[in-house]
Amino acid sequence: MDMQFFVDMEARIPKGKVRTRFAPSPTGYMHVGNLRTALYTWLIARRAGGTFIFRLEDTDQSRQVEGATEIIYRTLGECGLQHDEGPDIGGPVGPYIQTQRRDLYGKYAKLLVEKGAAYYCFCEKQGDEEESAGFERAEDPCRNLSAAEVEEKLSAGLPYVIRQKVPQEGTTTFRDVSYGEITVENKTLDDQVLLKRDGLPTYNFANVVDDHLMGITHVVRGSEYLSSAPKYNLLYEAFGWEIPEYVHCSPVMRDQQHKMSKRHGDPSYEDLRAQGYLTEAILNYVALLGWSPKGEIAEQEVFSLSELAEVFDLAGISKSPAIFDLAKLDHFNALYLRAMEPEAFAKTAEPYIRQSVKNPAIDVAAVAALLQARCEKLTDIPEKVDFFDALPAYDTELFVHKKSKSSIESSREMLDAAIPALEALEVWDAESIHAALMALAEEKQVKNALLMWPVRIAAAGKAVTPGGAVEICAILGREETLCRLKAGREKLN
Repeated sequence: MDMQFFVDMEARIPKGKVRTRFAPSPTGYMHVGNLRTALYTWLIARRAGGTFIFRLEDTDQSRQVEGATEIIYRTLGECGLQHDEGPDIGGPVGPYIQTQRRDLYGKYAKLLVEKGAAYYCFCEKQGDEEESAGFERAEDPCRNLSAAEVEEKLSAGLPYVIRQKVPQEGTTTFRDVSYGEITVENKTLDDQVLLKRDGLPTYNFANVVDDHLMGITHVVRGSEYLSSAPKYNLLYEAFGWEIPEYVHCSPVMRDQQHKMSKRHGDPSYEDLRAQGYLTEAILNYVALLGWSPKGEIAEQEVFSLSELAEVFDLAGISKSPAIFDLAKLDHFNALYLRAMEPEAFAKTAEPYIRQSVKNPAIDVAAVAALLQARCEKLTDIPEKVDFFDALPAYDTELFVHKKSKSSIESSREMLDAAIPALEALEVWDAESIHAALMALAEEKQVKNALLMWPVRIAAAGKAVTPGGAVEICAILGREETLCRLKAGREKLN
């Protein structure tokens, strides 16, 4: 073999700093587990002042989904997880799409054959059997073919795969950040396929070759790949390559027994955005699904992305499964909504407000000011504020309220007094409305709630509203408010 090729490939590899990669397959939506892997990988690189690489693993052509690559790019962009190298921006160790690296894998598979760590297998198997973990290497007559026999079959043009030649004796030990040292007996490992009949690598082989050639120092992946780690180690050792640091993350579960799955209706990142969650809240919550801060910040739960990049450490990663709890995400989202600058919240909330409030005379910023402290998700907004556009049908029983001691009779009396008091106002704003109603309650010698409750019910037609009577009347305007209050009084008559 031309060994100069391999020497040249080694010379391209960047050295001396942390390099991580997010390497998804374009097979569908960006689920929460994918997002967490991308986030942790990005945080490890940023904390160390290293390089974050985006690589597209598209060797499984049969499972590709149209538009999936665009979803991945869009998600990374929205989340602020900018990559330093990748298919779209290039880099020193490209290309960054596996099918564009196709010619590499055959060379490295054949190098392993020369090193005695892999072999040609000419056995007839269906495509889905090629990568089967149940393959019994002891039954494979190809494992011990002589060089002459192999050459004869290759010359005859027989189709083949290249399999890893796992030692039949001894053990293999690998180390993981969370799980520590794990030792397995080599006899429990199968001779996995490295190169398929079509010349494309299997997922496991391409990962090892690409991670090495791209100088990856930390490999972040799901704990379902723990069982493959010994075979990865054997490949690294056979090539004489340095083994990266493994970071296997526990699964994200929807309950104690089941992993999150699109099949079961569990949300993707895009689903969560569509359900009214802020990207910042999603990232903050996802960061804590399997990682917890230590030391002085152990009790802290709210982190911006830049703060996470400063404090994220591998020691905080847990091997216990993390349960995805939408109620907890609601809590985070509410914190983030309330922490926004009022102008920013109004801009974010406007499309949701306008879903149900079509009247251009209604001040969006004023409505948003009522909502900011009172909603957990942006999608809660349309239903909360629909009464501003049109007074809903409501029952007079809403005027009866135990806490404010309001009854049908008292409500009729309060509206009879409130209508002329508000009609007399020269200036229509919250301050003037409040002053008039407070003066009226004092004149009537009643508690404020006894007056405010029927005014709010008549103005909104709902028992639960963002904001009270004064704010609602101010936003509705003089004409609409008086019209609604008079309609309420007619109901009570």
